[in-house]
Amino acid sequence: MSEQVKQPLLRYLRQEILPTTFCQGCGGGTVLNCFTRAVDQLEFDVANMVTVTGIGCSSWITSPYFKSDTLHTTHGRAIAFASGVKVARPDLEVVVIAGDGDLAGIGGNHLIHAARRNIGLKVFLVNNTIYGMTGGQVAPTTPTGTRTATTPYGNQEPPMRITEMVTAAGASFSARWTTHHVFQLIKAMKKAMSHEGFAFVEIMSQCPTSYGKFTRERMAPVTLKRFKESAVRIKKAGGMSPEELEGKLVVGTFTDEQRPEFARSLEELAQARMAEEA
Repeated sequence: MSEQVKQPLLRYLRQEILPTTFCQGCGGGTVLNCFTRAVDQLEFDVANMVTVTGIGCSSWITSPYFKSDTLHTTHGRAIAFASGVKVARPDLEVVVIAGDGDLAGIGGNHLIHAARRNIGLKVFLVNNTIYGMTGGQVAPTTPTGTRTATTPYGNQEPPMRITEMVTAAGASFSARWTTHHVFQLIKAMKKAMSHEGFAFVEIMSQCPTSYGKFTRERMAPVTLKRFKESAVRIKKAGGMSPEELEGKLVVGTFTDEQRPEFARSLEELAQARMAEEA
């Protein structure tokens, strides 16, 4: 029996790239596993899918591992490239997977406006709270007080609450889970990819190599245990005070609603104008 028959998910992966080149304990492999399972369970045709990444550790999740058309773009511009693809080809499933530095830091403005427009992208932001690939510099998501390569005496800034920001900007679907909550993450990815408009899932992930060397979380299980113990479901969090939520990680679905999708609206407008001028 062939390996692909025994492990059907392998048909979605480029065999020549395996085994993984992620650092030991990195959450990128877990995210790739969950994403592949979500695609398989939805029975998506990858021939009609484009995955878009930026520059950073998380951009290796689909590029080069996932067997679909892929755009590996410049730093911070993944959503801009993906928006162009979706407007030109509304029929395609356009998925963005990149890190917090890429999408919320350098590309934060694109993230906000894609959510506001409700353009039909599926954005999976892998948040390891640091710039991992470039040596462990402080990121907009780094917790206050954390030592990094560029904040050796502790980060003095409050971390960006990405899912809350994207929800406020107008995302019609938004959620947050962690690499500990793999079954919930697969379910959220499936809901995001089945959603008509802008769908966003923030995935809290471990980085034993760059984040861990400054925080003593050098082993993945340490971070995964922290995710498990600090997680609070959003429904429960609604009844808690700011003091009670200090140090907690709110997880779950933040919003799930339907409103007109941007690329389809543009297509309908263009067809109406052509009909008027015919």
